[in-house]
Amino acid sequence: MSKYACKQSMETKSYRSIFISDIHLGTKHCKADYLCEFLKYNDCEKLYLVGDIIDGWKLRKKFYWPQSHSNVIRRVLTKAKRHTRIYYVLGNHDEELRKWITHYKLKFGKIRIVNEVIHESADNRLYLVTHGDMFDGITRLAPWITWMGDNAYHFVLWINTWYNRIRKWMGLKYWSMSKFLKHNVKKAVDFVFEFEKNITNYCRKRGYDGVICGHIHTPEIKDIDGVTYMNDGDWVESCTALVEHHDGRFELIHWKDIDHDSDVQYDEGDETIK
Repeated sequence: MSKYACKQSMETKSYRSIFISDIHLGTKHCKADYLCEFLKYNDCEKLYLVGDIIDGWKLRKKFYWPQSHSNVIRRVLTKAKRHTRIYYVLGNHDEELRKWITHYKLKFGKIRIVNEVIHESADNRLYLVTHGDMFDGITRLAPWITWMGDNAYHFVLWINTWYNRIRKWMGLKYWSMSKFLKHNVKKAVDFVFEFEKNITNYCRKRGYDGVICGHIHTPEIKDIDGVTYMNDGDWVESCTALVEHHDGRFELIHWKDIDHDSDVQYDEGDETIK
């Protein structure tokens, strides 16, 4: 069966809640077409945009905004119009709005803009929904280091993009440089471990059953000393979303692993931004 035929037979799925983060609209490595497709085939009662949706860091430096990025905004607004309750949780790349939240309750149409929000699941568990950058010691204590690392890494991303174009021409699968580094470089592994420990410790002290976050672009569901840790990943590399079923069960959807519309085009990029 062709990919087109497979997608034609695909039905729209309905969830209680959907969590997505780290879209980084305004950057060349954002997989906006994949995200538009995901939003087309997946509905929910509540949609949480868990930070770094629009990349203000990059847009301040150089404006980049293709039609596909506007299409993502249109998909989200359409869901709001159709009575999906939407929360926009701010991250470090869209942090400019944070200075207004301390004084005003921000809303964009029917979209609520917050620093964090508590999500109550169908089975009555309480989850802190936060982007996660406030629990990243590097971002919190030395943001200039993050900025330097972000710019330096773009050179590596450029190399990786061309490397994967060659692999695709040779009929080989996509190889993720950032995923390799995260899982094989000790400092990267230590960083992820400390991030997970910091954020779950905070939730334990506050009495939350778990946390739902993004920021480190590593999709994951696991238990850490009695606290449920869930990271919804990103739409730059992994193209993942966290969904809550109507019975309160959570699941990670890896959209890249599903057959896609034949007209979806994207660059095989790889961008890890913290």
